[in-house]
This record gives sequence, structure tokens and C-alpha cells, in this order.
Amino acid sequence: MALFKLAAAATVGYFIWKASKQTASNAEPAAFATGEGSGENFSKVRSAGTEGMRSDPPKWDKVDQAGDESFPASDPPSTY
Repeated sequence: MALFKLAAAATVGYFIWKASKQTASNAEPAAFATGEGSGENFSKVRSAGTEGMRSDPPKWDKVDQAGDESFPASDPPSTY
């Protein structure tokens, strides 16, 4: 009887683990707009501008845009 309970608990645990793995793999990164973070891109860099973001910032001007476009670079944009 104890062996049956152990097998049942292991089966339930396996299905819970499998369901949690599927949910985690389907989640999109928070910084990306819907469909923006998918694909085989190893660095996962989003498109510049508000259209690449999941939520719109409260204010966005041309300095913000220039900074966002030059993000991976070490030099600041020339608009500063």
C-alpha cells in the first residue's frame, strides 16, 4: 500500500513539474512588446523606441529616443 501511495505522489509531482515548465517557457520577457522577444536571437535585444516596449512610458522625447537607439554602445548620442 505504501508503494502505491509513493507512486501516486511521484506521478502527481511529475505532472505539476511538467505544467510549470510549459508555463515558464511560454512567458515573454517583460521588456519586450508582444512578439518582440521571440526567435533564436541569443542576445535578445529589443527594437528601439516605444513600439518595442510592452508598455508606453509616461513621456518620451527625442533625447529618450536617441538614448534608446544607442543603448548597447558605450558612447552617448550626439543630442545630449
